Amino acid sequence: MTDSGAVLPWLVIRQDGNGNCYRVGRYATEAEAQKIADALDGRGHQRLYWVERVGRTAR
Repeated sequence: MTDSGAVLPWLVIRQDGNGNCYRVGRYATEAEAQKIADALDGRGHQRLYWVERVGRTAR
């Protein structure tokens, strides 16, 4: 839970061209997180975006 009391178990993760991973944001639903990841991935940069649930291991 966050300080506001909302549960945000879905993460959007970004991997850059050097293999470094960064958390982009946390979201309430998988669909919401996937929508953000798809929009960011569609920009054409050499970055990889994916969605994972909090507590699961990264790629």
